[in-house]
Amino acid sequence: MTRNNPVRAIAAFGRGFSARRGALAALAGAFALSGCLSLGGKVPDQLLTLTPAASASAGSATSGNFRNAIAVLNPGVPRELDVQRIPVQVDDTQIAYLKDATWVEKPARLFREVLSETLRARTNRLVIGGADEQYAAATKLTGQLMAMGYDARQQAVVVRYEAVLADPGGNVRTRRFESMVPGIAPRADQVGPALNQAANDVAAQVVAWVGQ
Repeated sequence: MTRNNPVRAIAAFGRGFSARRGALAALAGAFALSGCLSLGGKVPDQLLTLTPAASASAGSATSGNFRNAIAVLNPGVPRELDVQRIPVQVDDTQIAYLKDATWVEKPARLFREVLSETLRARTNRLVIGGADEQYAAATKLTGQLMAMGYDARQQAVVVRYEAVLADPGGNVRTRRFESMVPGIAPRADQVGPALNQAANDVAAQVVAWVGQ
């Protein structure tokens, strides 16, 4: 019969404790790292955007100067449109958001891009879109994007834009434009294409009003 060696027992205990301490340290480090890094949230079922129905062809060019250029500025929006969601007008006082649908960017910027590209494609105007240069253009098109969403009462999508056009002489004129696409179910796969259609319709109306 052999006796246990107390020195070996202590050494073995030390090695086991050190291994457990190392594992606990690694686990703690993993938890700490998970607090600093994001693996991404829930991916939306639909990411929606607007695509211009008319666009300038590749290689097309327009020349001019700031005196005859037109700048399209981001429109103002009500609070319900200052998000990447699609508002649903439930009744006269209640607004919800369409389930499982998210814009790739905020609606104001998406609509401005459609309006700018429609202007480039359908007129001879020099359209300025740079963040700094646009304020130097003599003519400015801005306004208020009043609605770009779904109306549950009418089962339709609605895009409504109050345009404000300031010319080089300091004259300002305004006009309200609207497009509605009825017969739309409150689903992202129907609302998205209908909003694209309505936004392009409004853009075409605005360009016709602005003129050459």
